[in-house]
Amino acid sequence: MLNGESGNGSSLVILRFLIANFVIRELNEASTSYFIPVTRIPTVYCIEGQEMKQRNRIDLHRGPIVGSALKLLGILLFGFLALPSSALAAEFDSSIGVYVGKYYDSEPAGWTQGRANYLEQHMVALTASKTIWRSQSLPMSLEIDGMIGQQFGVDSLTEIAVVPVLRWSSFPWKDTLQTDLRLGPLGVSYTSSISSLERGPSGKGSQTLGFLIIELAVSRPSNKADEFFMRLHHRCAVYDRINDYGANGEDYFSLGYRHRF
Repeated sequence: MLNGESGNGSSLVILRFLIANFVIRELNEASTSYFIPVTRIPTVYCIEGQEMKQRNRIDLHRGPIVGSALKLLGILLFGFLALPSSALAAEFDSSIGVYVGKYYDSEPAGWTQGRANYLEQHMVALTASKTIWRSQSLPMSLEIDGMIGQQFGVDSLTEIAVVPVLRWSSFPWKDTLQTDLRLGPLGVSYTSSISSLERGPSGKGSQTLGFLIIELAVSRPSNKADEFFMRLHHRCAVYDRINDYGANGEDYFSLGYRHRF
């Protein structure tokens, strides 16, 4: 039994090491390849079958600061992934993770109903959270979740966002598969430039918009520190309360990994 447990522990450390190496490689590419010089290029994109053109779209140079920040956060994530479970605290009050997503041009629920039209716009992001409240009688807690991500494809821009998130941690099948539901409807998001995908018919848009996440996370009951999650990443004008430019904002269907500690 001891040999089996030792073997499982070694396998988990190796798996974490491989995941961490992949994350470092992707973040390194994101912090260099996607930060491009200032240029003005014509852009053509399609929304719901109608071709729309935006002239002289500006691709802004992100500079070394954001790239260095992504690399630093990647190194921190590497450190947490490489640590064995026994070296980490049993209480999970904080987390750090990474996720990748692809843009779709329908309302947030479109991907669950088979109506999502995916475009070649992608995102790689780092996320971190901190628990600020935990119920004494219910499997529920409140977290502050933050993210920094790089979008690329149709447009290249950086996004940062923060949102309070309510986590529910108990479902009937918890002894077979630990499942957590995380809901964060009232956040704020800021982008380094206005994406062409977020401009309304008049060509106007906002860098600052509302931010919403809906997330389903799973982990092994014996190791709840390592979560894999599916996230809806959504920017919007909150039913035109932030602006009335007539744009949907952005929706990304995302998959990711998180380590809790």
